[in-house]
Amino acid sequence: MTQLATEPRTQTVPMGLEVEADTLANMYLTFDIGAEEYGVSISDVIEIVGMQRIMPIPDLPHYLKGVINLRGKVIPLMDIRLRFNMAERAYDERTVIIVMEVDDAPIGLIVDGVREVREIGDDRIDRHAQLGKSSSRQVIAGLARMEESVVVILNPSVLVSEDDLRLIQDKSEG
Repeated sequence: MTQLATEPRTQTVPMGLEVEADTLANMYLTFDIGAEEYGVSISDVIEIVGMQRIMPIPDLPHYLKGVINLRGKVIPLMDIRLRFNMAERAYDERTVIIVMEVDDAPIGLIVDGVREVREIGDDRIDRHAQLGKSSSRQVIAGLARMEESVVVILNPSVLVSEDDLRLIQDKSEG
């Protein structure tokens, strides 16, 4: 698949600087993968940037697309569609990279598009849903019941494994 090569564009996460730390606990950045809405805690998000030239790194799993140079910092990229075994699709003007901090390492998540920052109370999130695996370390941290839909809340430290981070670091240094 051809990578979209455009000038990098940066979007600021729509969040006030005066936000209290305790209110961040219920704030989630929501985004699209296909027709579904997913979310990650806003406290893990560093910034949102538009697609840019991706430097492929050989011998990585198919869902790790390579790295980008973001203002002098090398950021590895994971295509969430591919990580979830969904069909690959061409990147377009809505495709963005959510730059996050996972286990003290930066990672960019390629998503179909960003929706909004939503406040989702703990009382609306079913964290006990056992979907598939019986392990306590699941990619899905919970299912948030919204007005007419469900937001799948992701667990970034499981989504991006230590092995993935180590593999990218080893390949980009070697």
